[in-house]
Amino acid sequence: MLHPSYTDLMKVVNKDVEEGESKIVNSRYSIVMATSKRARQLIAGDLPLVSAKGGEKPLSVAIEELNKGKLKIMAENAEAE
Repeated sequence: MLHPSYTDLMKVVNKDVEEGESKIVNSRYSIVMATSKRARQLIAGDLPLVSAKGGEKPLSVAIEELNKGKLKIMAENAEAE
């Protein structure tokens, strides 16, 4: 089982959304896509944003980064800065 749960991860990502605004993440699919993209970046050589234990899988590191608020998911309609 995934810890933290998808619901917990969606709460972390959407915590800064004001009342009445549309949420950044509405589905598990968005969480899966964001963490898998980050895991591929880690495999390619990017440094983890959280302390990773030896032998920890890139996807686990990506999930931990998201859960700790180190990884931000941009809405599709957000402009690049």
